[in-house]
Amino acid sequence: MKYLHLMIVVLLLAAPVASAQNMLVRKAAVQEVQDGGGDVFVPISKYIAAGNSEALSAWFADNLEIAVLARESDASRAQARQIVKTFFDTYTPRSFDVTHTAGRANMKYALGTLKAGGESFVVTIFMSCKDSSYKIQQLKIERL
Repeated sequence: MKYLHLMIVVLLLAAPVASAQNMLVRKAAVQEVQDGGGDVFVPISKYIAAGNSEALSAWFADNLEIAVLARESDASRAQARQIVKTFFDTYTPRSFDVTHTAGRANMKYALGTLKAGGESFVVTIFMSCKDSSYKIQQLKIERL
């Protein structure tokens, strides 16, 4: 029983640290583009290719449309992160290449090819700008 109490205390103390680390990862991902004034799809592509759902979710809007293998839903950032993590766990990414981008004021769009789990997928990303920061509003992953 003594060990159970100790484990509960350790878990309670670790939760805020994990949450703070997640926030730092998100801030670093967004800062990476803002510092370089670069293309938002460069770090996003890197995170997709690496299967890094945590860093990718830094780019998610608070609520977004997500469709993975024909299962569509409106999701919170946390829900979308878990959906993408499950996909990456099932289909380990090998490479991701952006094949087309387009955009105009306050909107950006990209199409890419993801090689994962021995299969090929088309990834569609739609972003919009709010408060001088781009966020993913829609993410779709379909078999090629």
